[in-house]
Amino acid sequence: MSNVHASQHPLVAHKLSRLRDKNTEPKKFRELVREIAGLLAYEATLDLQTAPRALETPLAPMVGAELKDKIGLVPILRAGLGMVEGIWELMPQAEVWHIGLYRDEKTLKPVEYYNKLPVEPTVSVCLVLDPMLATGGSAVATVDILKRWGVKRIKFVGLIGAPEGIAALQKAHPDVPIHLAAIDDHLNERGYIVPGLGDAGDRQFGTG
Repeated sequence: MSNVHASQHPLVAHKLSRLRDKNTEPKKFRELVREIAGLLAYEATLDLQTAPRALETPLAPMVGAELKDKIGLVPILRAGLGMVEGIWELMPQAEVWHIGLYRDEKTLKPVEYYNKLPVEPTVSVCLVLDPMLATGGSAVATVDILKRWGVKRIKFVGLIGAPEGIAALQKAHPDVPIHLAAIDDHLNERGYIVPGLGDAGDRQFGTG
């Protein structure tokens, strides 16, 4: 799993434990999702390209750096929405494009219901955001859409992954790095990650 990166950061581990706790209320849950997303994005963007930028400090002229890559954030609706703000705080210039998918509870397959991408790509790197990489169906479908759109570099950023979902995404798109806060044990018969944290969308929006 050379392209799978599970964070080893103590802050991520601490915040993820609080996120998993069934007693964490929606307001705090949303805050933790936002905070963990920012930490994971920091790790996932280590290889972004920069260009020289001439500037003057209060003491002397120098050559600094500025981001060369144009970044797109692609939250998978609805659970991925909670991850956007934490990353936007680090990269306020990033564009945000929404893709709506839901999982058919009988087939566990993704069903697309929303996609407003423009005809031509406007970004060079896309971060696909979804808290849970469970069966992998939604992640695979989203990357399919982005590749058809013409994006050359795509990364997946999520909170928790199951081995089944990781394997599915790797098989379909071996060129897409996967950045996670943790890799859990397995999926249950309903397609939920165990031990996981439950339904990330319901817990964020108080609908569970």
